[in-house]
Amino acid sequence: MSVTKKSIGVTKNGIEVTFFRMTNKNGVSATVSDLGATWVGLEAPDRDGNIKDVLLGYDDPDTLYENPGCMGAIIGRNANRIRGGSFSLGGSTIELAHNEGKNNLHSGPDMMHKRHFDAREGSIAGADFVIFHLLSPEGDQGFPGSLDIEIIYTLTDFNDLIIEYKLHAGSKDTLANFTCHPYFNLAGHDSGDVLKQELWIDAADICEIDEECVATGKQLPVKNTPFDFRSPKPIGRDIDVSNTQLKNARGGYDHNFCLDHRLGRMKHSASAWDPESGRSLDVYTGMPGIQLYTANVMNENVTGKEGVHYGRRSGFALETQFYPNAINIGEWEQPVIFEDEVKYYLTTYKFGVR
Repeated sequence: MSVTKKSIGVTKNGIEVTFFRMTNKNGVSATVSDLGATWVGLEAPDRDGNIKDVLLGYDDPDTLYENPGCMGAIIGRNANRIRGGSFSLGGSTIELAHNEGKNNLHSGPDMMHKRHFDAREGSIAGADFVIFHLLSPEGDQGFPGSLDIEIIYTLTDFNDLIIEYKLHAGSKDTLANFTCHPYFNLAGHDSGDVLKQELWIDAADICEIDEECVATGKQLPVKNTPFDFRSPKPIGRDIDVSNTQLKNARGGYDHNFCLDHRLGRMKHSASAWDPESGRSLDVYTGMPGIQLYTANVMNENVTGKEGVHYGRRSGFALETQFYPNAINIGEWEQPVIFEDEVKYYLTTYKFGVR
């Protein structure tokens, strides 16, 4: 195994963008970028050995910098929405940018997918890896304290794409809820909608959202609702039924599923399968939640990889995370990292064939 590097050009504001491609003995390859530590590609064979890229994304430097939809982006310091763009920590009220109505989404307009990360790559027995590093200074995006960030991508010969987050707080307590925002289409990133692809999620509850898509603090049981993926079913089976939660998410899924395990315990938490190609995906994580998003407002006017225009529901995102708006809901696991504390979080996306 080995990692290959390729410059894809320079953004209008002068950032040179490099792609790092990891390839294993099975013909599976993963591509990541030093712009935003973004996951930009995943090529995998189907049951007949035909290889396709199953990750939506961008291959133009300026579009990758803007990254409509946050495709494959690392989201930090806080993923998802914070009500009113404010929270309390250590006796102080922290005010963040309001970039989605009166709320804060994905930490505001200055998202990490616009940052250049330092990168180093390497290989060990049976695995390639790329380590991205960024120092987020005091006050970055409005958050207290500094945060030293490492994002480590590893591709193994077992077809595992492992994402590891190593976070080291500075001299103040701060908020740290990181995720990766990949959109999958197991038939191929250029193959249209994902409604016939099947999904399983190990969750008996979801976080209720209001009309602004913000978590209210209430958990809703999935039983007898469109959100019950405890037995595998096509993503599109119930996506258009009359349901307030689907309506609040702008016509589809954009919800955190409350996973059936403790924080930090790695567990098989979700699976997806494309019956036509046979490609499969299994998600293992120690995070308490996973956000299912079905690209409800995908804009076809944006050009993706290879000139493809992605339409509505052309991918599904599975983002492992703390519950949305948890910092304002004390009963939930808190995404707080304390002064000089180091925390590690891990998620594995495993690709295969059925």
